Amino acid sequence: MNLKITIIIPILLTVLIYGGKSKLEKHTIASIPEASGISYCQNTDTLIVANDEGSFYEISPNGKILSRHKLGDYDLEGVVCEEKQILFAVEKGALITIPRLEPKINYQKLKGKQFKLNKKAGIEGIAKVGELYYLTIQSKENKEDAKILVVKCGNNYAKVVETIHHGIIDSAGMEYKDNKLYIVSDKKDKLYIYDLKQKKIIKKVKLPKFAQEGITFGKNGDVFFADDDGAVMRYTLKELGL
Repeated sequence: MNLKITIIIPILLTVLIYGGKSKLEKHTIASIPEASGISYCQNTDTLIVANDEGSFYEISPNGKILSRHKLGDYDLEGVVCEEKQILFAVEKGALITIPRLEPKINYQKLKGKQFKLNKKAGIEGIAKVGELYYLTIQSKENKEDAKILVVKCGNNYAKVVETIHHGIIDSAGMEYKDNKLYIVSDKKDKLYIYDLKQKKIIKKVKLPKFAQEGITFGKNGDVFFADDDGAVMRYTLKELGL
């Protein structure tokens, strides 16, 4: 056999075996239909993934599905995992709270003088900041509707107490970290970092092209995304330039 052929064949086999997957496939850790929100649970080192069909999944950081629960006919668009409870944002203006150990639903419609939701806009992401919950509204075109609702939540109420205009088109998911909001835009394939102290966007990060619908931060520099096309993606802070 020719020496060149002897060298080329192993290289081709390596490419076929290890290089056949796309960059996105290499970052996919789980397949979950219409994944629309994701949150890291610190006390259990797991992830809660919500979807548009009213279900949520608990998975390991490596993507193993540990459990699945059906809440009902709800369009779940974001989730916050806490030590004793899980809180979901519903697209048309409501919050659902359930205990971690028992999926008993507490459904609260958003109220308050500052709460206004146009027909062409909906809630797409949620993050917890202190004792308040921040809900980002998705607006495809109108920057005036691109804002965050600041919500005070209790057992029997969910009241909008403030609004923040960020002007981010198609804000599809959000997470809070170090006094900053990390907001993903599916339409723009970008991650916007909004500084709450400065009240402005301080950085924009170009993301790979996929249907970003949620973001959360795990341990050891992991960043997880919910992909509306049916996947959970994992990157590192370094890979994203953060």
